[in-house]
Amino acid sequence: MTTALQRLSPRASPPEGFDRRLVAPMVLGAILNPINSTMIAVALVPIGIALGAPPAQTAWLVSGLYLATAIGQPVVGRLVDLFGARRLFLAGAALIGVGGVLGALAPSIAVLVIARVLLGLGTCAGYPAAMTLIRGEADRTGRDSPAGVLTVLAVATQTVAVIGPTLGGFLIAVGGWRVTFTVNIPLAIACLVLGALYLPRSTAARRGVRAVARAVDPLGVALFVVTLVSLLLFLTHLHADLWWLPVLSVAAGAGLTWWELRAPLPFLDLRLLGGNLPLLATYARSLLAAISSYAFLYGYTQWLEEGRGLSPQVTGLVLLPVFGAAIVVSSVTGRRREIRGKLVAGAVGQVVVAALLLLLDAGSVLWLILAVSLVAGLPQGLNNLANQNAVYYQADPARLGSSAGLMRTFFYLGAIIASATTGIVFRDGATTAGMHELAIVMLAAAAVFLVLTLADRSLARVVQRVDTPDPA
Repeated sequence: MTTALQRLSPRASPPEGFDRRLVAPMVLGAILNPINSTMIAVALVPIGIALGAPPAQTAWLVSGLYLATAIGQPVVGRLVDLFGARRLFLAGAALIGVGGVLGALAPSIAVLVIARVLLGLGTCAGYPAAMTLIRGEADRTGRDSPAGVLTVLAVATQTVAVIGPTLGGFLIAVGGWRVTFTVNIPLAIACLVLGALYLPRSTAARRGVRAVARAVDPLGVALFVVTLVSLLLFLTHLHADLWWLPVLSVAAGAGLTWWELRAPLPFLDLRLLGGNLPLLATYARSLLAAISSYAFLYGYTQWLEEGRGLSPQVTGLVLLPVFGAAIVVSSVTGRRREIRGKLVAGAVGQVVVAALLLLLDAGSVLWLILAVSLVAGLPQGLNNLANQNAVYYQADPARLGSSAGLMRTFFYLGAIIASATTGIVFRDGATTAGMHELAIVMLAAAAVFLVLTLADRSLARVVQRVDTPDPA
């Protein structure tokens, strides 16, 4: 009887090694955020035309998801730390399905922005849950999780972000821009099914609402939200009459610091973070890497459509080499535990990409444009993978979910900075001159990234600590 019941229950008897059945829900949950972040790039113009919305309004489709994600990732990550991955993963999947339905039926740009916010909140659980599950398997088996698992997760998240515009262009060609929202419905259903079947249950997830309120630190979360929202709103709408937003951000940040240093169970353990300078350096690198990669993704994409005159479908195809190169680089280097060398090579790659953008103009031949896309895939395949692995080994295991979520907050803060910068340089349209200005910003971010990496000697110690035979 026992044997029969074990066969009927996917989680009844996990294998001694890493449970490979977790890989599918982990990867699927983690990719939903980057794919929704990037797929919209080629849909903004068709949406604006269909709903009669100017660029200032369609920009909220990008900003809304970024705001929701940047705020939600560490909050949901903290909930994952406290109450387990399964329940948060399933709740997030359900919210993604609701956002997909709302976006597919949205009659106005305002409703569409709400749908994007729901998608942003729903996708917050995937990445922290995946990192927590990997750590949980290491604890269960008594062995470090295979490097290949972290590689698969990194490859999935970073390369899906690159293929997003290509997929978006294909979906628009097949069924119009609404399909870029509808596609979330089957993906959400798949997450619900795989999560229910394979994710382990956690006794901690059964705590009541009062336990959640005590453990999550609602005042700390509220101050964090005010700090981040006011800052991000200012960055996405850089106007002199919004001077009060950065002032509010600084005031809320000061209040957050004061409270978190006194809270019995702080949302952000600032003492722990302050004593973990390598982790803070990784967060800074994540922000800088996002500035370069998202400036390229949105700036280069818009320039290809407006400055070079390519259609959304052709633009998506032109960006395919970014995806291919990132896949190859991540796959080849993923099992190498060395982190510092990957970051140095990734920083140099971003410098080269920015320099190549300065060579392009409206008459550039197609092979040169494709070459730029190919080179851009190299840092895509290195930086996010190395930063992710660094967080995995640098963070406190008890706070890995929130630490991973906070890394994504810094990443999306960089993406918002890139989006705001793109809006400034393309104030008169996606011209070649504007793209060259954007390339200079990318060059500066990549240079700071490189200097920060070369100065961070702790990365070598991370390698020494984890350089053990891979049990996979």
